[in-house]
Amino acid sequence: MTTLSSPTNFHQLTPSTGLPPSWEVRLSRSHNIPYYFNISTHESTWEPPLGTDADQLKFYMAANHSYILPSGAASGPNQQSKIRCSHLLIKHSGSRRPSSWKEKNITRSEDDARVILSALESRIRNGEAILAELALTESDCSSARKGGDLGFFGKGEMQKEFEDAAFALDIGEMSGIIKTGSGLHLIVRTA
Repeated sequence: MTTLSSPTNFHQLTPSTGLPPSWEVRLSRSHNIPYYFNISTHESTWEPPLGTDADQLKFYMAANHSYILPSGAASGPNQQSKIRCSHLLIKHSGSRRPSSWKEKNITRSEDDARVILSALESRIRNGEAILAELALTESDCSSARKGGDLGFFGKGEMQKEFEDAAFALDIGEMSGIIKTGSGLHLIVRTA
């Protein structure tokens, strides 16, 4: 995994989180997921700030912000209240917001988006690539920077079509192409 910080800035990172000075991890009350907050500037972001040690943050988040089933609870795709997924999104002109970090104005048709995503799906299923790698460069979602990782979410937090597909997956399983108002998705359940 690549580290976002340069070696010269490493010693300045907050030891437990890997975040740059003045940054801390907070929990969103409305979404019940972690976000990043700068106590000096009052800036907040869902994405790790520039200069973060990604490996150190990963260990911190796993230890402090992972969802664990209560003991004795049943496990299975529909038994957890929160799951974790990564996805790859291809938008089209009919998407709810036809723009992305890659393209200011997306003009491709839904059919063209489906062709693009089908080719990417084939590469993943053939073992030529993994979704997280392709998401970094191909996904129209801002989660691309995190390999498509959406973090933990529960029912009612995602668009219905996305949620239905995600909760039906077993851990490690990838969906087929899923259509939502945002565009076309491939989803992998990671936890």
